[in-house]
Amino acid sequence: MDEILEILEKDARVTPEDIGRMLKKKPAEIKKTVAKYEKDGVILKYKAVINRELIKDTNSQVRALIEVNITPQKDLGFDKIAERVYSFPEVASCYLISGTYDLLLIVEGKDLHSVAKFVAEKLSPMEHVKGVVTHFMLKKYKEDGVILKQKEENKRIAISY
Repeated sequence: MDEILEILEKDARVTPEDIGRMLKKKPAEIKKTVAKYEKDGVILKYKAVINRELIKDTNSQVRALIEVNITPQKDLGFDKIAERVYSFPEVASCYLISGTYDLLLIVEGKDLHSVAKFVAEKLSPMEHVKGVVTHFMLKKYKEDGVILKQKEENKRIAISY
């Protein structure tokens, strides 16, 4: 992968000037390359990794990993079914995977019931869906290479006899 992309993938806030210094290139050249990547769809979006556990938000969402077993369509394979699945607003991410299941979804809802309702009323009844397994996310320790919470100091009181 291109060095510019590697740098931006690790930290999207790095300026063209900083990248230029790292790679011994002119900032104008970096800006031009990044603009081309954006235009060509190589760079789709810039994103912040947020530790939601540190936000005291009453509107926090529940996330679930859902494994989906599907029957591929003749002459279309998995793509058409995946397109129908990832079109639902509840689906944050959709991956074709190897193994026992075909698709891995990351689904978000306001609570457990809304995710369960999505699975029961929208996903499971779909034509070509043979089965689903839902795993609710309880806690995230690391995301996109970033450790989300630093180690806490041991706050236990030492007891001696």
